Amino acid sequence: MTAESEFDLNLLPVMLAIAEERSVSRAALRLGWSQPKVSIALNRLRQALGDPLFVRGSHGMAPTPRAEALIGPTRDILARVKDEVLASAPFDPGTTTRRFTFALSDIGEMTFLPKLLAYLQRHAPGATVVSVTLPPDQIAASLEDGAIDLAIGYFPDLKARNFFQQRLFSHSFICLLNAKHRIKGERIAMEDFLRIGHAVIRAEGRSQEIFEQLLARQRIERRIVLSTPHFMSIPFIIASTDLLVTVPYAVGESFAKIAGIRLIQPPLEIPSFDLKQHWHRKYHKDAANIWIRSVVAALFTS
Repeated sequence: MTAESEFDLNLLPVMLAIAEERSVSRAALRLGWSQPKVSIALNRLRQALGDPLFVRGSHGMAPTPRAEALIGPTRDILARVKDEVLASAPFDPGTTTRRFTFALSDIGEMTFLPKLLAYLQRHAPGATVVSVTLPPDQIAASLEDGAIDLAIGYFPDLKARNFFQQRLFSHSFICLLNAKHRIKGERIAMEDFLRIGHAVIRAEGRSQEIFEQLLARQRIERRIVLSTPHFMSIPFIIASTDLLVTVPYAVGESFAKIAGIRLIQPPLEIPSFDLKQHWHRKYHKDAANIWIRSVVAALFTS
C-alpha cells in the first residue's frame, strides 16, 4: 500500500458503491460518473491497496476478503464525513443562549435596536445583545476575529473583498427646530439657515460626514453655536433654544416624537446614503450569522 498521505480518499465512495451495487455500471449510475471513470478509480484502488478487491462471479462483482473487511470502516468513515464535516451546524433561535454583538453608532442604536430587541425577545428569548462603538479601523479586525457579528449602519470603509454587505435602506438628512420657533414652513430658506445659530454633532458615526462634506464643497458656512459629540442631548437642547440642527432622517423622526421638536427640510438637496449590514466572509456560512442577518434584513430592508 502507498503512504497514507498519498491515498486518495475520493476513492472510498467508489469502493462502497461497487460493494453495494455489485456492478461497475450500476455504481457509475449511483455516483453520477461514467463507467470508464469508475473502472479507472477501481484500478487505482487495486494498486493502492494491493488487492483485486472485486472479482466477477455469478452474482456480479464479488468482494474479496480484503474488500469485505474494508466495507464497514468505509461506510463509517463516509457517514462521519457526511454528518460531522459536511453537515451545517444546526441553529435553533428558540433555544439559543448565544450573544450577538453589533457594531452600531449611537444613532444606529436608536434606529435598529428597538425593533431588533423586540423581535429577539419573541423569537430568541435566551439570546443576549451587545452593542459596541469602535473606531473604523478596529471594526474590520473585530468582524474578522468574530468579536463582532455584524456592523450595521453607514460604514464606508468596509469595502475589502473579505467583507460581504447588504443594503437595508437609504435616507437623507432633516433639520430640527423648536416647535415654537419663529421660522415656519416646511423648508428653511438658505438666508435663515445661514443666519440662525446651529448645533453640530461631531460623533464617531460616519453619516454626519456626508452633510459636512456637502457644506464644505458648496462653501456654505453656518454660525455654529454648539458643537457636541453626543446625539442624545440634542432634542432637549433644541426644545429649549432657538438653535437648528441637521441630523439623519431616521434620527430626526425619533426626536420629533419628543414634545417641542419640529421637522423642517434643509435649504439644499442633500444626497441620500445607504445603511447596510456588513459581515466577514469567514462567517458567511455560519448558521447563527445567517439567521441574524436574515432577521435584520427582514426587519429593515425597504
